[in-house]
Amino acid sequence: MSVMTPLADNKLTGLVAATFTPLTTQGEIDTSVIGPYIEYLTEQQGVHNIFVNGTTGESMSLSVAERKTLAEEWCKKAKSKTVKVIVHVGCLSLKDSQELARHAAQIGVDGISVMAPFFFKPSNANVLRKFLQEVASVAPDVPFYYYHIPGVTGVNVPVRDMLEDIEKHIPSFRGVKFSGPDLMDFGLCVSYSQPQWSLLYGIDEQLLAGLTMGAQGAVGSTYNYLGCHINKLISAFEKGDLVKARTIQFKLQELLKYAKTFGFDVGVNKQLMVELSGLHLGPPRLPVMQCPQASAVSIAKKYHQLFPQQLLVQPD
Repeated sequence: MSVMTPLADNKLTGLVAATFTPLTTQGEIDTSVIGPYIEYLTEQQGVHNIFVNGTTGESMSLSVAERKTLAEEWCKKAKSKTVKVIVHVGCLSLKDSQELARHAAQIGVDGISVMAPFFFKPSNANVLRKFLQEVASVAPDVPFYYYHIPGVTGVNVPVRDMLEDIEKHIPSFRGVKFSGPDLMDFGLCVSYSQPQWSLLYGIDEQLLAGLTMGAQGAVGSTYNYLGCHINKLISAFEKGDLVKARTIQFKLQELLKYAKTFGFDVGVNKQLMVELSGLHLGPPRLPVMQCPQASAVSIAKKYHQLFPQQLLVQPD
């Protein structure tokens, strides 16, 4: 394993796929799929950044040991493809988060991220900032990103409040994965942002709105199988072609609206990824239930109706 080099200056931008965790039919992690998975992302979807062991990766249903094994394999396979790896190390236990952060530094990840603990919740921005500081302090040379996902954690502390003087507390701070619908809070974060930070929007169906507010990239589960199309959306936005950008965004919204009729959770999304990619990712882990294949096939059919032709990997 390689040791993390001094804090990187290059910003994290563009699409970041929040990866699914491959499991066997017996529910054990299956690292053999990770190499082909990364090839699929880079060669078929044009995605060269990944967010590992997050919500899509069912991190809170995995043991610390499993998360370490997964992080090692993702990092090892990604480096050969020059893919940046951000590893989520958030846990309900501060000690577990610190253990995962130290490990991530040892294996040479490109960044770590932490969501707020959500059983005993931080009551305000100062408490949240202190928790994040304690995790980041054990891996001071690794770029650190706060993972804001209030719909899952129930922690609705405004991110802008948490960012106040953040670099005095966390010198390695490099940005936010903002997976919340509050565009006012997101805009305030962008306006306060420092040049070295990356503000990454995390609600796939609202990406265009996030880009308009100043997002420099996006993290999401649908970019596993829609990356080639969303790269086109970003390219169109950057060229000022809002009609084209909206057209692609509306197609994604229509797909997700249809998918939600089947209860679009991690289990449904994971099975959809299997149908669209051909990768063997296995079932989700309980308490998430496996999606009936017929439902995933129906959503995949809708996908092919909306996106009838595979776009080029590279944006225009």
